[in-house]
Formats: sequence, C-alpha cells, structure tokens
Amino acid sequence: MAISEVVWDMDGTLLDTARAVPAAYIAATEELCGRTVDRDEVLRLYPVGPPAEILARLVGRVLSAEEEEAYYRRLGESPVDPFPGVAETLAALASRGKRLAVFTGASHRAAEILLASAGIGPDVLIGGDEVPAMKPAPDGLAMAAQKLGREPGELAYVGDSPLDMRAASAAGFAAWSPSWGHMYEPETPADRVLDRPGEVLGLLNGF
Repeated sequence: MAISEVVWDMDGTLLDTARAVPAAYIAATEELCGRTVDRDEVLRLYPVGPPAEILARLVGRVLSAEEEEAYYRRLGESPVDPFPGVAETLAALASRGKRLAVFTGASHRAAEILLASAGIGPDVLIGGDEVPAMKPAPDGLAMAAQKLGREPGELAYVGDSPLDMRAASAAGFAAWSPSWGHMYEPETPADRVLDRPGEVLGLLNGF
C-alpha cells in the first residue's frame, strides 16, 4: 500500500530541542528541590513518560499540578528552532493538502509550547499524556491514524529514536528514521533512513 501521509515525532525530528528541553528540566528540578542534575540524567528518563513523570523522577517525589508549572515556565523561556529544511518541507506538504500530524512523547501542552515557539501549527497533535501506553506501544500512532481517517498501511512515522521505529512497526506504519535526529542510531531497523526532511516529499503517493 502506498504511503499517502506522514506522522512526525517532535523532539529531535521536527525541532532541535537538544538544549531547551533538558535545560527546562534541570532548572525546574533545581527550583523544586535544590538538586543539581545533568543533561545525560534527563535524557535517560525520556522513555519513562510525559513531563510530569520525568520531573517527578528527577525531584524524587510525586508533584502537585502547581509544582509541575515550574517545568512549563522554564520551557516557555527557551525558544527552539525547526531543523534545517523542516519548515520548507511542511510548507510544501501543506500546499498539496497534506495535513501535519505530530505524535510525541512530550505532553500535549509541552508540544504546543515548543511547536508554537518554532512557528509550527499542527492539524493533529497527540501528546504522550493522551495515550494509554507510551512508545514503543502503538497506541499514539493508532490514534493518529484514526484522527487522519487513514489505514495504518497508508502512513509513515518519522521519528529519531529506536522507540519511534518500534512503535511504527507495531502500529503497522512505515518506519522512517531521520539521520539528523538527536537519538538516531544507524543500527536501528527502519524501512527508510532520511538524510534531510525534503526526502519525504518524493516518497508520498500523489504528492
């Protein structure tokens, strides 16, 4: 079945958040408990869940909704940029009537903050706090397919981490791995490896 639309990961795929997101966690942890953590510790916790889960692990206790605001405040203070070629690729897709769908492990709110900072407005946005199970479970991508009104076999997921590729396969999506991503690993099985965002345009049916 030909691929007609794409669902994108956010961090490390659409947006270069390698500094902004860890910095927000580091600053929020310091504010909430006085503990100093480093970027590597934050990155190791990315697979555990959305921001509330990661921040609670860093601080060492369950946090109130008010305390979680420390992370979102810091996140909003750090502008982020799309990777080179992303804005042009998304504009080209939109010009052909292709919708922009994003499924990210970040919370819906964090994704809104970061995407808005980068000037990106998705048509479909699914955060990690909106699905029953995190990647590599297929839940988020199954939800995306439903929202797009497409069969999984008509869709590709572009995501930089091994968990993204496993989630794509589990959901019945084509798994496209962006080599520019933060967590890209060349040995991770993928249906395609992309060297630049614009390669997506040549891979879509009827583009």
